[in-house]
Amino acid sequence: MKLLSTFILVGVVDSFDAHFATVEFTTNPASNGPPAVAVVPVRAFPCEIKEGQVFFVAKLHEDQPATIICHEEADESR
Repeated sequence: MKLLSTFILVGVVDSFDAHFATVEFTTNPASNGPPAVAVVPVRAFPCEIKEGQVFFVAKLHEDQPATIICHEEADESR
């Protein structure tokens, strides 16, 4: 079985507590399957999280680990 060497996942935080976040992942581009649900340690996020927040998990090079990238929301006060 060959694992994916590069990928981008789009995730949404469903809920979280002090230690873990329950998230849904979809692939980009979309695949034929439904979203996957995962439990991720809150400390894995490089930002503060909230319910409904979009984030990305990117693995762009085969020899580097995947990285969580937080989606920055547009400042609507402008």
